[in-house]
Amino acid sequence: SSVFQLPAELYKTTDQFLKEATADQFHDENILIKGARPFEFERVTNLLSEKIHGTVLEINLDALNDNLNYYRSKLQDGVKLMVMVKASAYGSGSHEIASLLQHNRVDYLAVAYPDEGVELRKHGIHMPMMVMNVAPESYHNILKYDLEPEVYGLGQLRSLIKFLEDENTQLPIHLKLDTGMHRLGFEDKDLKELIALLKTTPSMEIVSIYSHLAGADEETHNAFSKSQFVAFTEMAQVLERSLNIRPIKHILNSAGMIRFPEYQLDMVRLGIGLYGFEATRQEQGQLRPISTLKTVISQMREVKKGETIGYGRNGMAKRDSKIATVAIGYADGFSRAFGNGKISLLVNGKAAPVIGNVCMDMTMLDVTGINVREGDEVIVFGEHPTIMELAGAIGTIPYEILTNISSRVTRVFYSG
Repeated sequence: SSVFQLPAELYKTTDQFLKEATADQFHDENILIKGARPFEFERVTNLLSEKIHGTVLEINLDALNDNLNYYRSKLQDGVKLMVMVKASAYGSGSHEIASLLQHNRVDYLAVAYPDEGVELRKHGIHMPMMVMNVAPESYHNILKYDLEPEVYGLGQLRSLIKFLEDENTQLPIHLKLDTGMHRLGFEDKDLKELIALLKTTPSMEIVSIYSHLAGADEETHNAFSKSQFVAFTEMAQVLERSLNIRPIKHILNSAGMIRFPEYQLDMVRLGIGLYGFEATRQEQGQLRPISTLKTVISQMREVKKGETIGYGRNGMAKRDSKIATVAIGYADGFSRAFGNGKISLLVNGKAAPVIGNVCMDMTMLDVTGINVREGDEVIVFGEHPTIMELAGAIGTIPYEILTNISSRVTRVFYSG
């Protein structure tokens, strides 16, 4: 206790703390919980958290750090790294992930909308940040919170120029070029007018020019990816020469970093790879999954052969069965498409298939033959089953599984 300058209560084991302490002892406090995994401090988190239900997304920060270092090892000298933390860092928790990236001196962050950037600023993230979708009503927040908008169209550019002139201020921007993705960006036919507009205004500093490869993760699109790179290079050169600028140029995403190292240019954009998924599948073994989604068994019951389970009576017991109701449903981001045996979850190391329809807040599992009881932990995804397996079972991609996990699911971050 002599180590502490404040009053301290010491416990020899986690079990002793859990036995003697109560959540009622703590009120309106920030609590740091830190320790090695063998101490099982997530049990302390469970005690102290005001949890809505027993579903938790665990984020392994060590795994995320390893993934970051893996992609950094692919960078050529002098190439900068932008990391995508949009959609709450692909469902993982935006400011926690951004803090780790800031600590690791990543060059840039990118978010989808200004409110995501504002939230990060409010949590102490001060590094440069690009915002991909900026509407006129958010221009004031862009200025106030030192965010850098992507500019992708002539109408948007004109409105931004007028705003900056009215405010009598300047703003760093990122020019998005459309080289074949056909989502957002200036096309080749827009360049003449774009250059004319930019020449008449001193209110913008063009920090970067970039584009996005539509099929970098698949070999079948190699020729198209190369044509996009050629188009981007030509368009960027026109802009650089006409405006006498030398901005950062970038076109590669996570998949492109693996498959097209010769296109690294000045910066690359790391997205899904950071979160443990190598989109090309070529080097998936080099990455670590960072997320484990867990829930608990709320109730057990015996169901006779021929009886039905759940809404619509779509689940039918083919034998006398043991059914577990678990605390996760489609409101948590657990898709209804997983119902009726499409996937199995891991209960005490054994695969338990979903039976019947997924409900809003609950799902039923067939745990016949598995030694389980109420309160037992259930693994939705992690090392097994993986998010890849879940996504494949319903014909979607890991991005959708991750970003669908709702905000009511508690995020727990751990290291060591």
